[in-house]
Amino acid sequence: MIYTVTLNPSIDYFIDLDEFLVGELNRIKSDRKSPGGKGINVSTVLQNVGIESVALGFVGGFTGKYLIDSLTAKNIKTDFVTVEGDTRINVKLHSDVETEINGAGPKITSSELEQLLEKFDQMQKGDMVVLAGSIPASLPSTLYQQVTETLQDKDVKVVVDATKDLLVEVLPYQPFLIKPNHHELGEIFGVEIKNAEEAIPYGKKLIEMGAQHVIVSMADKGSLLFVNDEVYFANIPKGTLVNSVGAGDSVVAGFIASYSKKRVATEAFHFGAAAGSATAYSEGLATEEKINELISQVQVKKI
Repeated sequence: MIYTVTLNPSIDYFIDLDEFLVGELNRIKSDRKSPGGKGINVSTVLQNVGIESVALGFVGGFTGKYLIDSLTAKNIKTDFVTVEGDTRINVKLHSDVETEINGAGPKITSSELEQLLEKFDQMQKGDMVVLAGSIPASLPSTLYQQVTETLQDKDVKVVVDATKDLLVEVLPYQPFLIKPNHHELGEIFGVEIKNAEEAIPYGKKLIEMGAQHVIVSMADKGSLLFVNDEVYFANIPKGTLVNSVGAGDSVVAGFIASYSKKRVATEAFHFGAAAGSATAYSEGLATEEKINELISQVQVKKI
């Protein structure tokens, strides 16, 4: 089974305006609400391409109920820990520029954390866990490291999509996949990375530090896959950017979906790259139909 972990999920409230006027009354042109959070995005795309998963994390209040109800309506299985505070609401404002206003989320108690950790104890060899996003301030900053170490002993594949120290700290436990973007890769090593050529030596270092697979996404400049001593590049298909929220999560979901069927990293990378663009070129997250529409335009080349 594939499990996705979103420690601080949200209801994402997408608002479209012709123009955002600061300090004035703004009237919404259109809006929509959907369950949010990086792990939840991964579960949603997996479900869209016919792969089952279980969404884990913390939810609370009327917003938490809405989140679970929304996922259940999409036939996505959930096993969240219920907390006292309300699940946060994140506002995604689309006008002449894209603006995000993210809520803080509820405080997590030690007993609630223990309930989540017990779920990892029940996982078995062959399972996969996706640890995605930031760790709330009320939880130990070493939580991903702790979980990855525990699951390594159980031979459970771990995917980590997070920033800087959260990524670096799991590397000694050989995570199956990590996915920094080029800005995050630069932050890890204290450099500025602008293109694939500059990213390659640092992606290779992450493999040397313990990661089994590394995907570096570079927005409209394509993406890179590092596996063993090999490096592959995938281009971006033609299309119009509609919504960048969830594109990176879709790359992860696409990779996992394909790999779970074929166990071929380059084919998984190919499908993942198409899934990322399918989300970027859509109002919602990638669907199988949109991925299949774009995948022929994506070329994976060994560098």
